[in-house]
Amino acid sequence: MAERLENELSVGELAKRAGVAVSTLHFYEAKGLITPRRNNGNQRRYPRNLLRRVAIIRIAQRAGISLAEIREALSALPAERTPTAEDWQVLSSNWKARLDERITALTQLRDEMAGCIGCGCLSLRDCPLRNPRDELGRTATGAVLLSPGE
Repeated sequence: MAERLENELSVGELAKRAGVAVSTLHFYEAKGLITPRRNNGNQRRYPRNLLRRVAIIRIAQRAGISLAEIREALSALPAERTPTAEDWQVLSSNWKARLDERITALTQLRDEMAGCIGCGCLSLRDCPLRNPRDELGRTATGAVLLSPGE
């Protein structure tokens, strides 16, 4: 029987405890977000500290942080220990400004949409969403919004 360290979990155990599918853990591994060790039987074994890392990954994903950004942030943490509250403060504060920018942009988009909802045309001369300040009218003629590059 393959050896198993006391503080390690199988892929199924980690998936169950983290509330994710086994395939999600394999995906995270392929993306370089988590790294299991392989035992003598070539089975994955996950240290328990990966439970918190998986939680951080899931929270960051819900906030819209890309997997590349999550990987970069996690790479700054020591791999052999559970991320701490202080680690989370650093990670989340680094993402906060980016989230604030996205919130502002989405709020602005939501507020500008109110003028267009129901009109159906989206081609009004002063449509704040598709043609702010009639910028298209100054640079082109015809059905510019239907161009292949649009």
